Amino acid sequence: MKLLKIKDNSQCKKDAFSDIATLTGRIADKTLDQLKREGVFVFPEYINDAEDITQRQMILRSVNDLYHSGNVMGFIGCGNERLVIKSRFSGEDDDFFFLYLLGKVLRFPNLVDLKTDANQDNRLFNFLLFLFPYYLKTAMRRGIFKQYIRHNYNDSNVKGTIDVARHIEKNTPFIGNIAYSQREFSYDNSLMELVRHTIEFIKQKPYGSKLLVKVKDEVELVIGATHGYELFDRQKIIDRNKKNAVRHAYFREYLALQKLCLLILRHQKHQIGFGARQIYGILFDGAWLWEEYINSLIENIFYHPMNKGGKGVQQLFEKNIGRIYPDFISRDNEVRIIADAKYKPIDNIGNRDYLQLLAYMFRFDAKVGFYLYPEAEDRDDLKLRMNQGSTYESNVMPRDDISITKHGLKIPADVADFDGFAARMRSNEQEFVQAFIQ
Repeated sequence: MKLLKIKDNSQCKKDAFSDIATLTGRIADKTLDQLKREGVFVFPEYINDAEDITQRQMILRSVNDLYHSGNVMGFIGCGNERLVIKSRFSGEDDDFFFLYLLGKVLRFPNLVDLKTDANQDNRLFNFLLFLFPYYLKTAMRRGIFKQYIRHNYNDSNVKGTIDVARHIEKNTPFIGNIAYSQREFSYDNSLMELVRHTIEFIKQKPYGSKLLVKVKDEVELVIGATHGYELFDRQKIIDRNKKNAVRHAYFREYLALQKLCLLILRHQKHQIGFGARQIYGILFDGAWLWEEYINSLIENIFYHPMNKGGKGVQQLFEKNIGRIYPDFISRDNEVRIIADAKYKPIDNIGNRDYLQLLAYMFRFDAKVGFYLYPEAEDRDDLKLRMNQGSTYESNVMPRDDISITKHGLKIPADVADFDGFAARMRSNEQEFVQAFIQ
Protein backbone atom coordinates (compact mmCIF):
# COMPACT_ATOMS: atom_id res chain seq x y z
CA MET A 1 0.00 0.00 0.00
CA LYS A 2 1.22 3.49 -0.90
CA LEU A 3 0.45 6.01 1.83
CA LEU A 4 0.96 9.78 2.07
CA LYS A 5 0.11 11.92 5.10
CA ILE A 6 -0.46 15.68 4.87
CA LYS A 7 -2.05 18.34 7.10
CA ASP A 8 -5.03 20.61 6.59
CA ASN A 9 -4.48 24.25 5.58
CA SER A 10 -0.99 23.49 4.32
CA GLN A 11 0.88 23.39 1.05
CA CYS A 12 3.11 20.67 -0.40
CA LYS A 13 5.21 20.30 -3.50
CA LYS A 14 3.46 18.30 -6.22
CA ASP A 15 6.47 15.99 -6.37
CA ALA A 16 5.55 14.69 -2.91
CA PHE A 17 2.40 13.13 -4.40
CA SER A 18 4.24 11.07 -7.04
CA ASP A 19 3.66 7.77 -5.18
CA ILE A 20 -0.11 8.31 -5.20
CA ALA A 21 -0.36 9.82 -8.67
CA THR A 22 -3.53 7.90 -9.64
CA LEU A 23 -5.41 9.01 -6.53
CA THR A 24 -4.14 12.58 -6.84
CA GLY A 25 -5.34 12.76 -10.43
CA ARG A 26 -8.81 11.68 -9.34
CA ILE A 27 -9.23 14.19 -6.49
CA ALA A 28 -7.13 17.28 -7.29
CA ASP A 29 -9.18 20.43 -7.99
CA LYS A 30 -12.44 18.60 -7.32
CA THR A 31 -14.96 19.95 -4.85
CA LEU A 32 -16.36 18.00 -1.92
CA ASP A 33 -19.69 17.90 -3.71
CA GLN A 34 -18.10 16.26 -6.76
CA LEU A 35 -16.26 13.70 -4.62
CA LYS A 36 -19.44 12.92 -2.73
CA ARG A 37 -21.19 12.07 -5.99
CA GLU A 38 -18.32 9.68 -6.81
CA GLY A 39 -18.85 7.72 -3.61
CA VAL A 40 -16.74 9.45 -0.95
CA PHE A 41 -18.58 9.82 2.36
CA VAL A 42 -18.54 13.49 3.38
CA PHE A 43 -19.51 14.63 6.86
CA PRO A 44 -21.69 16.53 7.43
CA GLU A 45 -24.26 16.20 4.67
CA TYR A 46 -24.73 19.56 2.97
CA ILE A 47 -27.96 21.23 1.96
CA ASN A 48 -28.31 23.20 -1.23
CA ASP A 49 -29.35 26.51 0.28
CA ALA A 50 -26.43 26.73 2.72
CA GLU A 51 -25.11 30.27 2.86
CA ASP A 52 -21.45 29.30 3.07
CA ILE A 53 -19.22 27.76 0.39
CA THR A 54 -18.28 24.47 2.03
CA GLN A 55 -19.64 22.38 -0.85
CA ARG A 56 -17.07 24.05 -3.10
CA GLN A 57 -14.17 23.22 -0.81
CA MET A 58 -11.39 21.20 -2.37
CA ILE A 59 -9.19 18.58 -0.78
CA LEU A 60 -6.28 19.57 -3.01
CA ARG A 61 -6.15 22.80 -5.00
CA SER A 62 -3.29 23.06 -7.49
CA VAL A 63 -1.38 26.36 -7.56
CA ASN A 64 1.65 26.31 -9.86
CA ASP A 65 3.93 23.53 -8.54
CA LEU A 66 2.11 23.22 -5.21
CA TYR A 67 -0.98 21.53 -3.84
CA HIS A 68 -2.89 23.48 -1.18
CA SER A 69 -5.07 21.58 1.30
CA GLY A 70 -8.19 23.13 2.82
CA ASN A 71 -10.25 22.62 5.96
CA VAL A 72 -10.91 18.94 5.27
CA MET A 73 -9.59 16.06 7.41
CA GLY A 74 -9.96 12.33 6.95
CA PHE A 75 -9.00 9.44 4.70
CA ILE A 76 -9.37 8.89 0.96
CA GLY A 77 -8.08 6.20 -1.36
CA CYS A 78 -8.10 4.63 -4.80
CA GLY A 79 -6.85 1.11 -5.42
CA ASN A 80 -3.81 0.60 -3.19
CA GLU A 81 -3.11 4.34 -2.79
CA ARG A 82 -4.13 6.20 0.37
CA LEU A 83 -4.09 9.83 1.43
CA VAL A 84 -4.47 10.73 5.11
CA ILE A 85 -5.26 14.37 5.91
CA LYS A 86 -4.53 15.19 9.55
CA SER A 87 -5.18 18.38 11.46
CA ARG A 88 -2.36 20.90 11.32
CA PHE A 89 -2.01 20.52 15.09
CA SER A 90 -1.11 16.83 14.87
CA GLY A 91 2.22 15.26 15.74
CA GLU A 92 4.17 12.75 13.73
CA ASP A 93 2.18 9.73 14.90
CA ASP A 94 -0.89 11.23 16.54
CA ASP A 95 -3.76 13.59 15.87
CA PHE A 96 -5.13 14.32 19.34
CA PHE A 97 -6.86 17.52 18.25
CA PHE A 98 -8.93 15.81 15.53
CA LEU A 99 -9.85 13.03 17.95
CA TYR A 100 -10.80 15.59 20.60
CA LEU A 101 -13.09 17.46 18.18
CA LEU A 102 -14.82 14.22 17.18
CA GLY A 103 -15.31 13.30 20.81
CA LYS A 104 -16.76 16.67 21.78
CA VAL A 105 -19.02 17.19 18.76
CA LEU A 106 -20.02 13.67 17.71
CA ARG A 107 -19.51 11.90 21.05
CA PHE A 108 -17.11 9.45 19.42
CA PRO A 109 -15.89 6.84 21.90
CA ASN A 110 -12.24 7.06 22.84
CA LEU A 111 -11.50 4.04 20.69
CA VAL A 112 -9.98 5.50 17.53
CA ASP A 113 -6.27 4.76 17.28
CA LEU A 114 -4.89 7.59 15.19
CA LYS A 115 -1.34 6.31 15.32
CA THR A 116 0.27 4.61 12.35
CA ASP A 117 -1.93 1.73 11.24
CA ALA A 118 -1.00 -0.57 8.40
CA ASN A 119 -4.65 -1.22 7.65
CA GLN A 120 -6.12 2.16 6.79
CA ASP A 121 -9.35 0.51 5.59
CA ASN A 122 -10.10 -0.77 9.09
CA ARG A 123 -9.63 2.70 10.53
CA LEU A 124 -11.94 4.08 7.87
CA PHE A 125 -14.54 1.43 8.67
CA ASN A 126 -14.41 2.27 12.39
CA PHE A 127 -15.13 5.89 11.60
CA LEU A 128 -18.24 4.82 9.68
CA LEU A 129 -19.44 2.78 12.65
CA PHE A 130 -18.85 5.63 15.09
CA LEU A 131 -20.91 7.98 12.90
CA PHE A 132 -23.96 5.70 12.99
CA PRO A 133 -25.45 6.98 16.31
CA TYR A 134 -25.26 10.60 15.11
CA TYR A 135 -27.01 9.83 11.80
CA LEU A 136 -29.61 7.62 13.47
CA LYS A 137 -30.52 10.28 16.03
CA THR A 138 -30.67 13.01 13.36
CA ALA A 139 -32.93 10.95 11.09
CA MET A 140 -35.24 9.80 13.87
CA ARG A 141 -36.03 13.41 14.77
CA ARG A 142 -38.26 13.25 11.68
CA GLY A 143 -40.13 10.32 13.19
CA ILE A 144 -39.99 6.70 12.11
CA PHE A 145 -39.80 6.40 8.33
CA LYS A 146 -43.08 5.18 6.79
CA GLN A 147 -43.53 3.74 3.33
CA TYR A 148 -46.22 2.00 1.29
CA ILE A 149 -45.63 -1.77 1.35
CA ARG A 150 -47.60 -4.45 -0.52
CA HIS A 151 -48.57 -7.28 1.84
CA ASN A 152 -49.97 -10.63 0.79
CA TYR A 153 -52.99 -12.12 2.59
CA ASN A 154 -55.04 -15.28 2.31
CA ASP A 155 -58.32 -15.03 4.20
CA SER A 156 -61.99 -14.26 3.71
CA ASN A 157 -61.71 -10.52 4.44
CA VAL A 158 -60.80 -9.34 0.92
CA LYS A 159 -59.67 -5.69 0.83
CA GLY A 160 -57.19 -5.46 -2.02
CA THR A 161 -56.23 -6.96 -5.37
CA ILE A 162 -56.99 -10.66 -5.86
CA ASP A 163 -53.93 -12.72 -6.79
CA VAL A 164 -55.38 -15.39 -9.07
CA ALA A 165 -52.28 -17.58 -9.43
CA ARG A 166 -51.55 -17.63 -5.70
CA HIS A 167 -55.25 -18.19 -4.96
CA ILE A 168 -55.33 -21.31 -7.15
CA GLU A 169 -52.13 -22.60 -5.57
CA LYS A 170 -53.20 -22.11 -1.95
CA ASN A 171 -56.96 -22.48 -2.05
CA THR A 172 -57.63 -25.61 -4.07
CA PRO A 173 -60.00 -27.10 -3.09
CA PHE A 174 -61.80 -23.89 -2.14
CA ILE A 175 -62.45 -23.60 1.60
CA GLY A 176 -63.55 -19.96 1.79
CA ASN A 177 -60.25 -18.04 1.72
CA ILE A 178 -59.20 -15.66 -1.03
CA ALA A 179 -55.55 -14.84 -1.87
CA TYR A 180 -55.11 -11.09 -2.30
CA SER A 181 -52.58 -8.29 -1.76
CA GLN A 182 -52.94 -4.80 -0.34
CA ARG A 183 -50.73 -1.66 -0.23
CA GLU A 184 -50.39 -0.41 3.33
CA PHE A 185 -48.54 2.48 4.95
CA SER A 186 -46.04 0.68 7.16
CA TYR A 187 -43.12 1.37 9.48
CA ASP A 188 -41.73 -2.09 8.72
CA ASN A 189 -40.24 -1.28 5.31
CA SER A 190 -36.94 -1.99 3.55
CA LEU A 191 -35.23 1.17 4.89
CA MET A 192 -36.12 0.54 8.52
CA GLU A 193 -35.10 -3.10 8.04
CA LEU A 194 -31.74 -1.85 6.72
CA VAL A 195 -31.29 0.26 9.86
CA ARG A 196 -32.22 -2.75 12.00
CA HIS A 197 -29.65 -4.93 10.25
CA THR A 198 -27.01 -2.26 10.86
CA ILE A 199 -27.91 -2.12 14.55
CA GLU A 200 -27.65 -5.89 14.87
CA PHE A 201 -24.32 -5.84 13.04
CA ILE A 202 -22.88 -3.18 15.38
CA LYS A 203 -24.11 -5.13 18.41
CA GLN A 204 -21.72 -7.93 17.45
CA LYS A 205 -18.70 -5.61 17.74
CA PRO A 206 -16.76 -5.61 21.04
CA TYR A 207 -17.64 -1.94 21.56
CA GLY A 208 -21.11 -2.20 20.01
CA SER A 209 -23.16 -1.86 23.20
CA LYS A 210 -21.09 1.14 24.32
CA LEU A 211 -21.62 2.78 20.93
CA LEU A 212 -25.39 2.22 20.82
CA VAL A 213 -26.14 3.22 24.40
CA LYS A 214 -26.10 6.86 23.26
CA VAL A 215 -29.13 6.17 21.03
CA LYS A 216 -30.89 3.65 23.25
CA ASP A 217 -34.37 5.12 22.71
CA GLU A 218 -33.95 5.31 18.93
CA VAL A 219 -32.69 1.71 18.79
CA GLU A 220 -35.75 0.51 20.74
CA LEU A 221 -38.07 2.33 18.31
CA VAL A 222 -36.37 0.72 15.31
CA ILE A 223 -36.54 -2.75 16.86
CA GLY A 224 -40.21 -2.24 17.76
CA ALA A 225 -41.05 -1.17 14.20
CA THR A 226 -39.23 -4.01 12.38
CA HIS A 227 -41.13 -7.07 13.55
CA GLY A 228 -40.39 -8.75 10.22
CA TYR A 229 -36.63 -8.72 10.78
CA GLU A 230 -34.78 -11.87 9.77
CA LEU A 231 -30.98 -12.16 9.89
CA PHE A 232 -30.83 -14.20 6.69
CA ASP A 233 -32.69 -11.49 4.73
CA ARG A 234 -29.73 -9.08 5.01
CA GLN A 235 -28.49 -9.33 1.43
CA LYS A 236 -32.03 -9.01 0.08
CA ILE A 237 -32.57 -5.85 2.17
CA ILE A 238 -29.23 -4.40 0.99
CA ASP A 239 -30.18 -4.99 -2.66
CA ARG A 240 -33.59 -3.34 -2.21
CA ASN A 241 -32.06 -0.24 -0.67
CA LYS A 242 -29.38 0.01 -3.37
CA LYS A 243 -32.16 0.17 -5.97
CA ASN A 244 -34.55 2.41 -4.00
CA ALA A 245 -32.85 5.45 -2.51
CA VAL A 246 -34.93 7.81 -0.36
CA ARG A 247 -36.23 10.54 -2.64
CA HIS A 248 -38.61 12.66 -0.59
CA ALA A 249 -36.97 15.94 0.45
CA TYR A 250 -38.61 15.81 3.89
CA PHE A 251 -36.67 12.64 4.69
CA ARG A 252 -33.25 13.79 3.43
CA GLU A 253 -31.74 12.82 6.80
CA TYR A 254 -32.88 9.27 6.13
CA LEU A 255 -31.09 9.32 2.77
CA ALA A 256 -27.82 10.07 4.58
CA LEU A 257 -28.55 7.28 7.08
CA GLN A 258 -29.37 4.89 4.24
CA LYS A 259 -26.03 5.61 2.52
CA LEU A 260 -24.13 5.09 5.76
CA CYS A 261 -25.89 1.80 6.53
CA LEU A 262 -25.11 0.48 3.06
CA LEU A 263 -21.44 1.35 3.44
CA ILE A 264 -21.28 -0.42 6.81
CA LEU A 265 -23.13 -3.58 5.78
CA ARG A 266 -21.46 -3.97 2.40
CA HIS A 267 -18.08 -3.92 4.13
CA GLN A 268 -18.83 -7.45 5.33
CA LYS A 269 -18.75 -8.80 1.79
CA HIS A 270 -16.49 -6.29 0.05
CA GLN A 271 -13.61 -4.28 1.43
CA ILE A 272 -14.26 -0.57 1.23
CA GLY A 273 -13.12 0.69 -2.15
CA PHE A 274 -13.12 -2.64 -3.94
CA GLY A 275 -12.13 -2.17 -7.55
CA ALA A 276 -8.96 -0.55 -8.84
CA ARG A 277 -10.68 2.66 -10.00
CA GLN A 278 -13.07 3.10 -7.10
CA ILE A 279 -12.59 6.27 -5.05
CA TYR A 280 -13.57 5.82 -1.43
CA GLY A 281 -13.03 7.43 1.93
CA ILE A 282 -14.53 9.54 4.66
CA LEU A 283 -13.89 13.27 4.92
CA PHE A 284 -14.77 15.62 7.77
CA ASP A 285 -15.35 19.34 7.28
CA GLY A 286 -12.97 20.85 9.84
CA ALA A 287 -14.74 24.21 9.71
CA TRP A 288 -18.05 22.59 10.71
CA LEU A 289 -16.45 20.55 13.48
CA TRP A 290 -14.71 23.65 14.85
CA GLU A 291 -17.89 25.74 14.75
CA GLU A 292 -19.95 23.10 16.56
CA TYR A 293 -17.17 22.57 19.09
CA ILE A 294 -17.03 26.31 19.84
CA ASN A 295 -20.81 26.29 20.24
CA SER A 296 -20.49 23.59 22.91
CA LEU A 297 -18.27 26.00 24.87
CA ILE A 298 -20.27 29.23 24.56
CA GLU A 299 -23.86 28.12 23.91
CA ASN A 300 -25.02 29.70 27.18
CA ILE A 301 -23.66 33.09 26.09
CA PHE A 302 -24.45 33.11 22.35
CA TYR A 303 -27.28 32.16 20.00
CA HIS A 304 -26.05 29.86 17.25
CA PRO A 305 -27.84 30.09 13.87
CA MET A 306 -27.14 26.92 11.89
CA ASN A 307 -26.94 27.35 8.15
CA LYS A 308 -26.55 23.63 7.39
CA GLY A 309 -29.65 22.89 9.42
CA GLY A 310 -31.58 25.94 8.22
CA LYS A 311 -32.16 27.09 11.82
CA GLY A 312 -32.05 30.64 13.16
CA VAL A 313 -32.00 32.30 9.75
CA GLN A 314 -31.68 36.10 9.77
CA GLN A 315 -32.33 38.66 7.02
CA LEU A 316 -30.30 41.71 6.07
CA PHE A 317 -33.28 43.59 4.63
CA GLU A 318 -37.03 43.80 5.00
CA LYS A 319 -39.35 41.42 3.17
CA ASN A 320 -37.04 38.47 3.90
CA ILE A 321 -34.34 39.66 1.51
CA GLY A 322 -30.67 38.85 2.12
CA ARG A 323 -30.62 35.60 4.09
CA ILE A 324 -27.66 35.40 6.50
CA TYR A 325 -26.45 33.03 9.21
CA PRO A 326 -24.01 34.72 11.60
CA ASP A 327 -22.13 32.02 13.49
CA PHE A 328 -22.83 33.49 16.93
CA ILE A 329 -25.05 36.33 18.22
CA SER A 330 -24.68 37.20 21.90
CA ARG A 331 -27.75 36.73 24.08
CA ASP A 332 -26.99 40.04 25.82
CA ASN A 333 -28.62 42.61 23.53
CA GLU A 334 -27.40 45.58 25.55
CA VAL A 335 -23.76 44.86 24.71
CA ARG A 336 -24.30 42.90 21.52
CA ILE A 337 -21.38 40.79 20.27
CA ILE A 338 -21.17 39.06 16.90
CA ALA A 339 -18.64 36.21 16.69
CA ASP A 340 -17.41 34.21 13.72
CA ALA A 341 -15.73 30.79 14.05
CA LYS A 342 -12.78 30.38 11.69
CA TYR A 343 -10.93 27.12 11.34
CA LYS A 344 -7.82 28.63 9.83
CA PRO A 345 -4.61 30.31 10.97
CA ILE A 346 -4.83 33.86 12.27
CA ASP A 347 -2.87 35.28 9.34
CA ASN A 348 -5.39 33.79 6.89
CA ILE A 349 -8.28 35.75 8.41
CA GLY A 350 -8.36 38.66 5.99
CA ASN A 351 -10.34 41.19 4.01
CA ARG A 352 -13.29 39.07 2.91
CA ASP A 353 -13.71 37.84 6.49
CA TYR A 354 -13.57 41.42 7.80
CA LEU A 355 -16.29 42.60 5.42
CA GLN A 356 -18.61 39.74 6.33
CA LEU A 357 -18.30 40.22 10.09
CA LEU A 358 -18.64 44.01 9.86
CA ALA A 359 -21.83 43.60 7.80
CA TYR A 360 -23.24 41.32 10.51
CA MET A 361 -22.24 43.80 13.22
CA PHE A 362 -23.93 46.65 11.33
CA ARG A 363 -27.10 44.56 10.91
CA PHE A 364 -27.37 43.77 14.64
CA ASP A 365 -26.19 47.14 16.00
CA ALA A 366 -23.12 45.46 17.50
CA LYS A 367 -19.94 47.39 18.15
CA VAL A 368 -17.88 44.39 19.20
CA GLY A 369 -16.92 41.45 16.99
CA PHE A 370 -14.79 38.37 17.53
CA TYR A 371 -13.04 35.82 15.35
CA LEU A 372 -12.74 32.51 17.19
CA TYR A 373 -9.92 30.42 15.81
CA PRO A 374 -7.56 27.61 16.94
CA GLU A 375 -4.24 29.08 18.04
CA ALA A 376 -1.05 27.07 17.64
CA GLU A 377 1.66 29.57 18.64
CA ASP A 378 0.37 30.92 21.95
CA ARG A 379 -0.19 34.42 20.58
CA ASP A 380 -2.06 37.08 22.51
CA ASP A 381 -5.42 38.33 21.22
CA LEU A 382 -5.21 40.82 18.39
CA LYS A 383 -7.65 43.72 18.73
CA LEU A 384 -8.43 45.66 15.55
CA ARG A 385 -10.07 49.07 15.98
CA MET A 386 -12.10 50.31 13.04
CA ASN A 387 -10.85 53.43 11.29
CA GLN A 388 -12.80 56.61 10.65
CA GLY A 389 -12.08 59.48 8.30
CA SER A 390 -10.62 59.37 4.80
CA THR A 391 -7.17 59.48 3.28
CA TYR A 392 -8.49 62.21 0.96
CA GLU A 393 -8.98 64.52 3.93
CA SER A 394 -5.93 63.12 5.77
CA ASN A 395 -8.04 62.58 8.89
CA VAL A 396 -7.89 58.78 9.30
CA MET A 397 -7.80 57.64 12.92
CA PRO A 398 -9.03 54.61 14.87
CA ARG A 399 -12.42 54.68 16.55
CA ASP A 400 -12.83 53.93 20.22
CA ASP A 401 -16.25 52.28 19.97
CA ILE A 402 -16.03 49.66 17.18
CA SER A 403 -13.53 46.81 17.23
CA ILE A 404 -12.93 43.24 16.09
CA THR A 405 -10.78 40.87 18.14
CA LYS A 406 -9.02 37.75 16.91
CA HIS A 407 -9.47 35.50 19.92
CA GLY A 408 -7.62 32.18 19.75
CA LEU A 409 -8.21 28.97 21.67
CA LYS A 410 -4.74 27.62 22.42
CA ILE A 411 -4.17 24.06 21.18
CA PRO A 412 -1.62 22.13 23.28
CA ALA A 413 1.56 20.89 21.61
CA ASP A 414 4.17 18.34 22.63
CA VAL A 415 1.75 16.29 24.75
CA ALA A 416 2.66 12.66 25.38
CA ASP A 417 -0.81 11.09 25.34
CA PHE A 418 -4.45 11.86 24.67
CA ASP A 419 -5.44 12.12 28.34
CA GLY A 420 -2.79 14.78 28.88
CA PHE A 421 -3.96 16.63 25.77
CA ALA A 422 -7.59 16.57 26.93
CA ALA A 423 -6.64 17.91 30.38
CA ARG A 424 -4.73 20.81 28.85
CA MET A 425 -7.62 21.54 26.48
CA ARG A 426 -10.12 21.76 29.33
CA SER A 427 -7.90 24.32 31.06
CA ASN A 428 -7.50 26.34 27.86
CA GLU A 429 -11.26 26.23 27.24
CA GLN A 430 -11.94 27.92 30.58
CA GLU A 431 -9.49 30.69 29.74
CA PHE A 432 -11.04 31.06 26.27
CA VAL A 433 -14.61 31.45 27.56
CA GLN A 434 -13.57 33.87 30.31
CA ALA A 435 -13.10 36.64 27.74
CA PHE A 436 -16.87 36.72 27.08
CA ILE A 437 -17.87 36.46 30.73
CA GLN A 438 -15.78 39.52 31.52
